[in-house]
Amino acid sequence: MKMTDEQRREFDERGYLFLPNCFSDLEVAALREEAEKIYGEDRKEVWRESSGAPRTAFAAHTYNEAFRRLGAHPRLVEPVAQLFGEPVYMHQFKINAKAPFDGEVWQWHQDYGTWARDDGMPEPRAMNIAVFLDEVMAVNGPLMFIPKSHKSGVLEAGHDLKTTSYPLWTLDKETVTRLVDEGGIVAPTGKPGSVLMFHGNLVHASPPNITPYPRKIVYLTLCAVSNHITKFTREDWIAHRDFTPIEALNDDCLVEFAASRREAAE
Repeated sequence: MKMTDEQRREFDERGYLFLPNCFSDLEVAALREEAEKIYGEDRKEVWRESSGAPRTAFAAHTYNEAFRRLGAHPRLVEPVAQLFGEPVYMHQFKINAKAPFDGEVWQWHQDYGTWARDDGMPEPRAMNIAVFLDEVMAVNGPLMFIPKSHKSGVLEAGHDLKTTSYPLWTLDKETVTRLVDEGGIVAPTGKPGSVLMFHGNLVHASPPNITPYPRKIVYLTLCAVSNHITKFTREDWIAHRDFTPIEALNDDCLVEFAASRREAAE
């Protein structure tokens, strides 16, 4: 999948791009079922809320076949490689959950702020590309973006080690207020199978989920190969150290997985 000139202009201006209906119901159903299996496992890569509800499952592409295929899917890999003008590798892979009634807040932050400070990533030539596994609604903890905030560069941040189970380099209220005055806040919503691409410096957050509706999103952090990290302070299943360019699979790789799983069950 290639980005159009208009999509590239939109991404450059706003810092994000929303692509509805990128994956079919069949593909998403297979991924959702596999995500639930992973959340039920007792493994170091699965982090939980204080309630015990799942929060993040790291590196699922290394131990689950469905997510291995998603991590090399041409609909996700090709537009990022196109934007960077070179091959990409997987810097991070995670399945984030906002469990019904238990999904906690993600504070305002920039992802590249963490990648630079903790991982020694030279430039913001990496980005998240997110796949909705559940419907993301205005009420169940959607991602909130400050449009155009990626144009502000890397902002001063404090290391928040207390708010949630996952440490973040977060922005102060004054900085967020100034950026919101300039760009506002948006919260893209959509059906399962929708995709969001957003710049590594785009300021974003998400509120708690106090509804009965689950909200699971898969994040691929794709980085230009020439821009690989230089510090190895985090576990390699959080910040990967394999800088091999991703070779995209065929477009129906997830359909094939779903079909093989169905055949095995019969």
